[in-house]
Amino acid sequence: MHPRTPRAGLGLPLALVSAFAFGGSGVAAKPLIEAGLTPLQVVWVRMAGSALVLLPVTIRHRSLLRRRPWLLLGFGLLGVTLVQVSYFFAISRVPVAIAMLLEYLGPSLLLAYVRFVQRRPITRAAALGALTATVGLALVVEVWTGLGGLNPIGVLCGLSAACAQVGYFVISEKAGRSAAADSPAERIDPIALSGFGLLIGALVITPLAQPWTLPWHVLGGEATMGSRHVPALALALWMVLVSTVIAYLTGVASVSRLSAPVASVIAFLEAIVATVLSWFLLGEHLAAWQLVGGALVLIGAFVAQTSRPTEAATVVAVGGESPLAGQVVDETAAR
Repeated sequence: MHPRTPRAGLGLPLALVSAFAFGGSGVAAKPLIEAGLTPLQVVWVRMAGSALVLLPVTIRHRSLLRRRPWLLLGFGLLGVTLVQVSYFFAISRVPVAIAMLLEYLGPSLLLAYVRFVQRRPITRAAALGALTATVGLALVVEVWTGLGGLNPIGVLCGLSAACAQVGYFVISEKAGRSAAADSPAERIDPIALSGFGLLIGALVITPLAQPWTLPWHVLGGEATMGSRHVPALALALWMVLVSTVIAYLTGVASVSRLSAPVASVIAFLEAIVATVLSWFLLGEHLAAWQLVGGALVLIGAFVAQTSRPTEAATVVAVGGESPLAGQVVDETAAR
């Protein structure tokens, strides 16, 4: 056995911090939406603020714009913009936990992409995982009661986020292979990729979010979080600094310290964190059947994404709206 190094020992706490930080994004965003900001405006605040903090990294790696412009554009549009916009629109209409669980269909949809678009075989375990996640989704939305009173648009937005993740996974897989390239000129720093994705996303939605019309006084007031009143600015700062910047930094730092299976398990804590926080902070309680369905979605998504064969790497489909979804990790390297 190899001795456990301090470097490896840091992987677990870093991954836990990342999962907790990402899981709290919806809980921080929803009160801001209810306070008067539109979902697009909240997404813009998050992406623009985070891109500004990460700007020194993007400037340092500005050669990426010349070397991989289409990859950066695709990542920014699919992996950042469409995922976040869909997710934030979803949480404005359905409970945060349900929106997160809907997004966790991403690994199952990725299997469909692999099987029917790439025409590559999938394992029986992967197919069973996808079926399990689908059954779990039926329980979460309580299909036998006509979506259980859920807003249909909110459900569609959650499914849209899951579909956007398929593109996210595919693009991130290509980026991950570049990150492991032998030539330094071909490598892509994951933090730089995240920074460019956030910057591109902020620029793309600026005409739609129209930040010049943003009711900035809302950020100077209070927002309602369950039965509590909290400063709206504190929620915005949490969303930018903790749920995005710190989440990215700790998530990427844990990548080189953990094995792919361990990272996969920890990443799925994001949905559990979102469910628990929304329950206690927002008062969004789920029915027993929905909790069972949520467990099936997570189990099915985990089996689906860990059973999908790849040629030289394992795709760690973190799920949720985590920007590390689809990070490709060489199975022979320590994470």
